[in-house]
Amino acid sequence: MKSTGIVRKVDELGRIVIPRELRRTLDIEEKDPLEIYVEGDRIILRKYQPACIFCGEAKDIATFKGKNVCQGCLSALAGKPKVSENERCA
Repeated sequence: MKSTGIVRKVDELGRIVIPRELRRTLDIEEKDPLEIYVEGDRIILRKYQPACIFCGEAKDIATFKGKNVCQGCLSALAGKPKVSENERCA
């Protein structure tokens, strides 16, 4: 983990400001969702990347009843054989 030397105070609503240069470096834009993790005494923020709730795949994600599901798992749930990357139509 690399220290930036930046210190921020938490405001009365529990918010902190992420410096603009750090947001640019990490490609975090206004309204981008961030995941919050706790590791020991650390709070970790990470740009949210949707993934399948069943297998963790991040490609070909569809939302079904508010849940992220990849095409392979959708096919498996529907009882269809999983289509490999090479067998898909171009």
